[in-house]
Amino acid sequence: MPKTNDAALAAFIARKAEIDAALDRIRNASDDHFFARPEDVHWGHVTALADYAVLLKRITDAIYTEGEHANVGTHLRSTMPVTFTD
Repeated sequence: MPKTNDAALAAFIARKAEIDAALDRIRNASDDHFFARPEDVHWGHVTALADYAVLLKRITDAIYTEGEHANVGTHLRSTMPVTFTD
């Protein structure tokens, strides 16, 4: 029987909830065109979205071991299916 670490699991679930909340806020801002009205859009808005895209790419590269993270081990990935209950 595998050992469990209830404190680590609770902390993991709490951090996941933080990420889920941040993703919800990002999705809401995106759905509202990042609060920019079409008649007000300028290159500063484009630059801001480019900056956001770079930051998000860093996150997805880290999660999926792509880009600069491609040769990093997958020590946080499990080879077995995991089910969490909230």
